[in-house]
Amino acid sequence: MAKMRKKDMMPPQKAKDFAGTMKTLLSYLKPYRIKLFIVFLFSILSTLFSIISPAVLGAATDKVVEGLRSVTGIDFSGLLYILMALLAMYLLSLAFGVIQSWIMADVSQKVIYTLRDKMSTKLDRLPLKYFDTKTHGEFQSRMVNDIETVNQTLSNSLTATISSITTVLGTLIMMLKISWLMTLVALISMPLSMIVIKFFVSKSQGHFKNQQKYLGLVNGHVEEMYSGHDIVKAFNREEESEKVFTEYNDKLYEAAWKSQFISGIMRPMTIMIGNLAYVAVCIMGGYLAINGRVSIGDIQAFIQYVRNFNHPVSQLASIVNQLQSTAAAAERIFELIEEEEEVDLDKAPAAHIDADNAKGHVSFEHVSFGYKKDEPVIKDFSFDAKPGQRVAIVGHTGAGKTTIVKLLMRFYELDGGKILIDDTDITDLSRENLRELFGMVLQDTWLYNDTIRENIRYGNCEATDEEIEAAAYAAHIHHFIKTQPKGYDMEINEEASNISAGQKQLLTIARAFLADAPILILDEATSSVDTRTESLIQKAMANLMHGRTSFIIAHRLSTIKDADHILVMDHGDIIEQGNHEELLARGGVYEKLYNSQFAK
Repeated sequence: MAKMRKKDMMPPQKAKDFAGTMKTLLSYLKPYRIKLFIVFLFSILSTLFSIISPAVLGAATDKVVEGLRSVTGIDFSGLLYILMALLAMYLLSLAFGVIQSWIMADVSQKVIYTLRDKMSTKLDRLPLKYFDTKTHGEFQSRMVNDIETVNQTLSNSLTATISSITTVLGTLIMMLKISWLMTLVALISMPLSMIVIKFFVSKSQGHFKNQQKYLGLVNGHVEEMYSGHDIVKAFNREEESEKVFTEYNDKLYEAAWKSQFISGIMRPMTIMIGNLAYVAVCIMGGYLAINGRVSIGDIQAFIQYVRNFNHPVSQLASIVNQLQSTAAAAERIFELIEEEEEVDLDKAPAAHIDADNAKGHVSFEHVSFGYKKDEPVIKDFSFDAKPGQRVAIVGHTGAGKTTIVKLLMRFYELDGGKILIDDTDITDLSRENLRELFGMVLQDTWLYNDTIRENIRYGNCEATDEEIEAAAYAAHIHHFIKTQPKGYDMEINEEASNISAGQKQLLTIARAFLADAPILILDEATSSVDTRTESLIQKAMANLMHGRTSFIIAHRLSTIKDADHILVMDHGDIIEQGNHEELLARGGVYEKLYNSQFAK
């Protein structure tokens, strides 16, 4: 954990090209060009009707003023006509606004759906080495927080940008039409507002990047501590866990506080500048009205236009700020989507092995591999497993036993040599075809939040209920299942904490029975069960392994006495091999390992 924290606390990288990131994001909108055109058109129309409304209201005001000054009084019929026109404009503005919002919501959710789908698909196509360098919380942050940030921008900011620009331009034209002098006074605040916006945007971008980064670290730490809370308590690491959380949380607080503060003061600053212009306009308007150069209705309309003018300017400032956050989130999303996938994932396979007819002949030819290039774990490993042979792999922790299995499943790519199944190089097979040849039971059990029935069915999605129960019988878990209130429909909770470790192991063994694959991999498959259950499972495993090539990784050597061939590994090399009796008679490493487990 300490190593991970040191790496994660390194100074943040510089932000990538803002324009390039936004260009990539906008490329996802290309399939919806027609809808976006309608959205922008309706947004402009909605804004235009909103812009014209103050002028019409000003005409109504002038109508009232004229009536009060004239002998004949107010022309109510003419006033009613103006008010009806004003109401129609309000309704049209509302209608166009609602329609464009509805269409944009549909477009944005489809884009977000596409991004989520690409990210989810990418996670299934990334090599395991990528996950070795990332925390769970970081993935969650990208899938949830970053996606939601982009969603908010697509849903609101795009149409708001069009509306704001249209409002600024339309309002400017209407203001010039009323009085160029009053317009000049109102526009004096614009350059100052732009300078303020540019300054704060440059200051906020780095903080938004840090905010997204440390949010992922906080999520990752919380997820790790929650999933391992019993271990944390058992080793009295609560204080250290809290210290790490506080460290991340302080960094997140600092980044979020600075980003939110800087973005928050932009709006009041631009509003204050706008209010100064508003006061100046009122003074100038009063002067022009006294001199008869503008009417009272014109002043009323112009004041509304000044307000309308300042609001979209402030809104554009907020949008620019939001785009900084969106760019930081989008960068993280695209980084994941553009990550290098497993080698040859999309290449058409050169060969195919039918799982129903596979012989299970497995050959390792001068295999070498290291998780790091300069630190080899497996060195020139060669071995030939005959069809139906039970091969046990033993050795001290770190000898390379589980690594052999990972290479066999092609979770990692070889640094040298090759692995053959039925004389076919596994790199010539699709990963899907390769992995359907194997049934696996690992030391680390994995169950998901669903019923017991569906967890067993994970080994064969097309299995019937009868086949599931038969697999449970074979794994000696059927009796336990039937004693539960809901039987096979008992739901395993999210952490699988409502059943014991041994029961979880038995369920994964039942899953392997159900898969009925030609090659079996048993990695400490009985490590979490009691001796009596282990004995029963060994009998069932003997039947299961009959006629199938089996690789058995075991520390408990009593479980592999009946293996056809035993490989003793040390530092990635085979140092001894043979059957149980041969290795004991040799008096080497295996004999010492075996006797140490039965020392009296």
